[in-house]
Amino acid sequence: MSAIEPRSGEKRILQEDCAEDKLKNGILTLTNQRLIFEKTEGRMVVLSKKIGEVVLDVSLDKISSVKAEGFLLKKVTIVVDRNQYKFGVFNNSEWVKSIQKQQYDNKIRF
Repeated sequence: MSAIEPRSGEKRILQEDCAEDKLKNGILTLTNQRLIFEKTEGRMVVLSKKIGEVVLDVSLDKISSVKAEGFLLKKVTIVVDRNQYKFGVFNNSEWVKSIQKQQYDNKIRF
């Protein structure tokens, strides 16, 4: 599904089709090393999706904050270099726990 080339020893943890408030639609992928967001372009007529450019590719040690927001519109919010990103995902608490677990497993502290 993803056009991202994995790094040595990299494993995919979570992946979800979602939307970010400013970046719009895309695919959010969490690996044991980084968080990646690839833009997608969908066409309702043929129900297809085209993967576009990678607009966020950040090592987990660069994420200074991660939290779950919302009740009906669930979002996982991350902060990278003073930039805030809000991704609309189905299970925001699972994303938060998974990101924090990968950071902990890699000995990354806030």
